[in-house]
Amino acid sequence: MAKFYARRRLSILAALSGLIASVALFDAPTASAALPTPVSAATARSYLSQLTVATENRTGYNRDLFTHWITISGTCNTRETVLKRDGSNVVTNSACTATSGSWYSPYDGATWTAASDLDIDHVVPLAEAWDSGASGWTSAKRQNFANDLTRPQLIAVTDNVNQAKGDQDPAQWMPSVTSYRCTYVRAWVQVKYYYGLSVDSAEKSALTSYLSGC
Repeated sequence: MAKFYARRRLSILAALSGLIASVALFDAPTASAALPTPVSAATARSYLSQLTVATENRTGYNRDLFTHWITISGTCNTRETVLKRDGSNVVTNSACTATSGSWYSPYDGATWTAASDLDIDHVVPLAEAWDSGASGWTSAKRQNFANDLTRPQLIAVTDNVNQAKGDQDPAQWMPSVTSYRCTYVRAWVQVKYYYGLSVDSAEKSALTSYLSGC
């Protein structure tokens, strides 16, 4: 009889554990964007102190000067690669188009089940890069920047949020999800540092302020 009750207690505990796990899964976002992990806040602060402060210049800018999206593997281009990386249970067809899946946008906390609701954001926008040094780059370097999957530069987010961001820097725009802002500024500084881009004075002030709270 003792063995019977012991087995029964184990069964009840197992059932409760399963229920708790199910509730946790239900409450969690259905997918989490997989932006490459940015450098630490301390490293970002160090990088920021080394960036040149300069006035921005957009003369001659044209988005087409940054070739994107390029083929990454097989039939998959950069956009499709990021959608697959950042989504959950993503299914693609023979053309590498996402036909189903779930995507969590960390900028605004929204979850989407249609790839058409997502844009691939350049954390440091193409126009911002041009303004702060990319105007002097080769075409190949601009292409690498626009399709960089190694640095924390590309992320799938809600399309209208990306469009609202436009080409604004952190002095002008930040994600509405405040808990993501530290990640965002660390990513921003890492990308600018890696590519040798400058910052303007308002941008540096904003980045300094946000990083002080990380």
